[in-house]
Amino acid sequence: MSVYVLADMTYPEVQHALSTIDLAIIPIGAHEQHGPHLTENCDAVLAEKMAIRLGERLYPHAVVAPTINMGVSSHHLNFPGTIALQPSTLISLIHDIVYSLKQHGITQFLLLNAHGGNQSTLSVASTELSQKLGVKIYFAKTTGSAKHSIQRHIHSPLFGHSCEREVSEALYLAPSIVRLDKLQKGAIKEGTWKYLRPNSPVQGPYQYEEMTANGCIGDATQSREDIGREIVEEALENLELTLKDIIGTTIKAQ
Repeated sequence: MSVYVLADMTYPEVQHALSTIDLAIIPIGAHEQHGPHLTENCDAVLAEKMAIRLGERLYPHAVVAPTINMGVSSHHLNFPGTIALQPSTLISLIHDIVYSLKQHGITQFLLLNAHGGNQSTLSVASTELSQKLGVKIYFAKTTGSAKHSIQRHIHSPLFGHSCEREVSEALYLAPSIVRLDKLQKGAIKEGTWKYLRPNSPVQGPYQYEEMTANGCIGDATQSREDIGREIVEEALENLELTLKDIIGTTIKAQ
């Protein structure tokens, strides 16, 4: 083995691996519309692919837990196929996974998230469940730390969902979820949603169809696999180095 993936292991294999495991990585995605050119499981697929690659880098000190493949997606519900969890449901799922793995001696966890709509819920889960369960729960966006690559390659003023960044990542990590013959630029609409976006003075709820007629933002026609590779690898490097410092000397000694 070059990576511990819980779903692919027998219990004796898990029992043996627990002697070196310091961290469980829990991939978290969503099941929601991604316009005409990405499948609805995109976030779950990308979260799992990133988690496995991170697990390879942290082997034998990390195990990849099963993916939570639905998330907080009510803002996408007016597009067909979207399935949304309540924030409390997502927190309950995380609670039960962490509680279970704690019984096997794991006390540090990374919630590796590929869906922006989950972030505020994961912040609450990190604080609440760390205290309640007596563990340490960290959370991170899959490629949020790849700031240099994103700045170099992504130029749309509005991006982050089924855009050139996300489609490029998919072309590198999971090309089968991309409909190359259907790539579109986001059909952006005017509206008060622009006052409620992240980093705005005021933030709040809005529905995605208020912002984009085709469910996309950015310009997916500018996507390229090599851009995805650069973004993903920069993010993995940053995650690896940060987690090694957080977890401690057992990993740094490798």
